[in-house]
Amino acid sequence: MIARYAACAIGAFLIGSIPFGLVIGRLFYGTDIRRSGSGNIGAMNALRTIGKTGAAAVLLLDALKGFVPALLVMRLLHDPRLAAIVAACAVLGHCFSPWLAFKGGKGVATSLGAVFALSWPSGLVMIAAWLAGALPTTYSSAGSMLAHVAAPIALWYFTRNPWLTGYGILAAVVVLYTHRENIVRISRGQEKGIPFLKSRGGRGSAASPEP
Repeated sequence: MIARYAACAIGAFLIGSIPFGLVIGRLFYGTDIRRSGSGNIGAMNALRTIGKTGAAAVLLLDALKGFVPALLVMRLLHDPRLAAIVAACAVLGHCFSPWLAFKGGKGVATSLGAVFALSWPSGLVMIAAWLAGALPTTYSSAGSMLAHVAAPIALWYFTRNPWLTGYGILAAVVVLYTHRENIVRISRGQEKGIPFLKSRGGRGSAASPEP
C-alpha cells in the first residue's frame, strides 16, 4: 500500500508539474508567456498574452491535470484518502514545478479540476463562488480566493469525508499563499482586472499586473 500511495503521489505531482501555459505559448504562438504580461504560466496571463483561444486551452489542460489523476483513483481504486493525496500533489506540482525551478502557476484551475473529480457538486459551488467574487470586482484573483474558501465547506457538506475536506483546506491555504501579492494589490486598489470584464466598465486597474 505504501508503494502504491507513493507511486500515485509522485505520478500526480509530475502530471501537475507540466507547464501547459509555457508549452502552448511556445508551440502555437511562438512566445514564452513568462516574458509577457504578469509572467505567470496560468490561464489569466495566457488570456492577456496569447488571447482567448490559447487561454481556453491552458485552462482546460491545467484543470485536467487535477481532474484525471483524482478521478482515476476515485473510480478505479475507490480510495478517497488516496484521491485527496493525489489531488494535493497535482496542485503542488503545478505551483512548484521542477521544470521551472520549482516555480509555477497559482493552482486555481488544477485545484478546480481535482474538486470536480472528488465531488462535482462541490466543483459547481466553486464556480458559483468564483463568479460571485470575480464579476463584481473584475478581479480573477478575488474569485479564485473566494472559490477556494468555499471549497472545503462544500466538500464537507456533500461528502462528509474528512480526507476530501482536508484536501479542500490544503488547497485553500496554497491558493491564498500563491495570491499573497494579489491581496496586497487589491488592498491598494492596484489589482489588474479581467480584460473582457474591464472593457465593459469594470473596476480593475491597469496600474499593476497580476502574477
